[in-house]
Amino acid sequence: MGSVTIRPVGSRRELKRFVKVPFHLHRNHPQWVTPLVFERMEFLDRGKNPYFEHAEAEFFVAERDGEPVGRISAQVDHRWDEFQGGSDAMFGFFETTDDREVAVALIDAASEWAAAQGRQRILGPMDFTTNDEVGILIEGYERRPMILEPWHPPYYRELIEAEGFEKAMDMLMWELQFGDLKEGEQFDPSIHAAAKKALDDEGITIRNMRKRDMAGEVRRFMDVYNEAWGNNWGFVPITDAEIEFQAKNLKQVLNEDWTFMAEKDGEVVGAALTLPDINQVMAKLNGRLLPFGWARFLLGKRKIDQLRVFALGVTHAYRHTGVAAGLYLRHLEEASKPGAIEGGEMGWILETNKSMNRAMEGMGGKVVKRYRLYERSL
Repeated sequence: MGSVTIRPVGSRRELKRFVKVPFHLHRNHPQWVTPLVFERMEFLDRGKNPYFEHAEAEFFVAERDGEPVGRISAQVDHRWDEFQGGSDAMFGFFETTDDREVAVALIDAASEWAAAQGRQRILGPMDFTTNDEVGILIEGYERRPMILEPWHPPYYRELIEAEGFEKAMDMLMWELQFGDLKEGEQFDPSIHAAAKKALDDEGITIRNMRKRDMAGEVRRFMDVYNEAWGNNWGFVPITDAEIEFQAKNLKQVLNEDWTFMAEKDGEVVGAALTLPDINQVMAKLNGRLLPFGWARFLLGKRKIDQLRVFALGVTHAYRHTGVAAGLYLRHLEEASKPGAIEGGEMGWILETNKSMNRAMEGMGGKVVKRYRLYERSL
């Protein structure tokens, strides 16, 4: 075999090659789900993704004998500096063959770029931030990823740890299967009591998100999101421009029946963004919506039977009023309707988030996937 060559991405054609690296690596893995090429191209486009208004990044492709065998990004996020401190860089979009020479070349390229920016530590993978897809899958390889979840083979963990990376944080995915459950059969009684307190005593109301006002609803959700997650490890508030970017992407996916706003006197004090698992459809599209992918996508959406609770949070002032419990029960109520989605996954939840992890246990959940973020000094 020839030696490994690392090439920085310098053109749109090369960016598309970067996007398609995992297509070559994982096409025979039944768990891997093909992303939409045009969506990934937009996400990585410096002129379209507002992430680049506060960050710089470089993309690298590893080649052997002219064929792509891996990829990685290296980035510096100045909002991370502002809210998390330190002198950190991140790596992301990590994909590689089961070959230590390739992994070393990729990690060295990202680390050298980061060191040249004056950074002292590199964290990852983050694609690009903790608000996006993050971590290396270290448990749950046999399960297909849900919407906005990555999938990796077991050797990724081995290759990264062999280069001196240590655990920075684990994030958990909890499985919740509602099935034919009726209210109260499985949820811990304390959850029902807390929900009753919020809805009856505190006067909290819970409604569905209004898709016709998508931009406004996403903005209200993000206000809750930025406050509720503000003290979490690794959290960086999302900007207004990023909110608009995400709203455009989510509009085709959102199901109003599964998105909830908790209000007190007209003020949004809690929210849950739960997304149908469109990966059940995406797995059949091979990364393309044209010429027939749109029809398959629209028809396949009707058959989705799983969901992902992507984010659920409550503002600080109402954190101990039972609002979160009320949102949990609304999910159960929706699941009890005829023909409803049967269950799914909730997360990522930080392993250090004891209250949320206890709540998942109280709802009969079980951890089915674990993702790990790594760190290494430069």
